[in-house]
Amino acid sequence: MINCNTYFFEDDGSIPNNPNLPLLVYADALEGEQLQPNKCESLLNSHGWSNAWVNGIFSYHHYHSTTHEVLAVIAGSAQVKMGGEGGEELAISAGDVMVIPAGVGHCRKSSSTDFRVVGAYPRGTSYDLCTDKPNERPQVLENIRNVALPERDPVTGEQKPLHDYWKG
Repeated sequence: MINCNTYFFEDDGSIPNNPNLPLLVYADALEGEQLQPNKCESLLNSHGWSNAWVNGIFSYHHYHSTTHEVLAVIAGSAQVKMGGEGGEELAISAGDVMVIPAGVGHCRKSSSTDFRVVGAYPRGTSYDLCTDKPNERPQVLENIRNVALPERDPVTGEQKPLHDYWKG
């Protein structure tokens, strides 16, 4: 059973966030071999989340308007600000997984030196990198509305728990 916390964020005029889908944080969802980069990537790929990478989280507020994103913490810990400047600061550590809806801002505020995540996207979709440029707003709002729901949860490979919280 996955322990899932949900967070909704309003559009703050800078970061649009997502009007319909909450951020999902699965505490201690991964363990053992799943914390190895290649094993974590294989797990996500097997559940339809691909185009993976291994790194950290940018230290500036950004979001993706063309896709949802999963960030699986495989090492270390961090404080991340979710939802823009007025959002919420969360502590995450190895084993935690964040399923981030299109439009939800995220920014690493601090981290341990060994902090690493595996990031991936449903159906391997390409991602954009948005930072509140004045000319991008109308298009990103349209993009966010048009992002399809993932078919399966990135951790379980089933519809649950993702579809318990994300409904079309």
